[in-house]
Amino acid sequence: MLERVSELPATLLERDAYLADYWREYGQVNGVFWKLERGQTFREPGDASWEAFAAGDWGRALELNAADRVEAEAMAAKDRETGVETRRIRVVEKPVSPYLQWEMQFLRLLAEAGQTLRVLRVPDVVHLERHRPLPEIVILGDRVLYMVRYDTTGTACGAWRIDAPDVITECIAELADLFATGEPLLDFFHREIAPLPPPPASV
Repeated sequence: MLERVSELPATLLERDAYLADYWREYGQVNGVFWKLERGQTFREPGDASWEAFAAGDWGRALELNAADRVEAEAMAAKDRETGVETRRIRVVEKPVSPYLQWEMQFLRLLAEAGQTLRVLRVPDVVHLERHRPLPEIVILGDRVLYMVRYDTTGTACGAWRIDAPDVITECIAELADLFATGEPLLDFFHREIAPLPPPPASV
């Protein structure tokens, strides 16, 4: 089902509408917050750490990321307070892309703050990618599914919203299977990411 999400009826949300819709729905989540990240390179203009990374200043990017620890801990604490359980899946190709090396720095903070993140390699998902790579997916409880949209530069520009209960149920089942086979993110980070030299500047 995950591979077919892009073919299903959905409501188009531009960026601002998506963010407003997402936070409204997030406030009503009761259960699990699912997130699947498959793409290896994105742009995040407006994020200070990403801007430094994109400019080739890796040291500054790491400093700014470290300053985000308070934000990561606040996110995890809020989830615990509201009873939301995060199950986040990150697919990683080898060699690790510069963007992914950067993103992993913040994902590590989330994991250290108590969120549950798992890493999968491409062979772990290939059975679900018969015709196309898996999409970027967010599911809030069992209420709503978003397939995040990106423009040609790799910058997030909105989402498709799906409310069909049967679709959401099937996608959650597939995500649960993937999650069960994933490696804890911190184990992966310390083995595969921490030893890497600084990445080249992004674009």
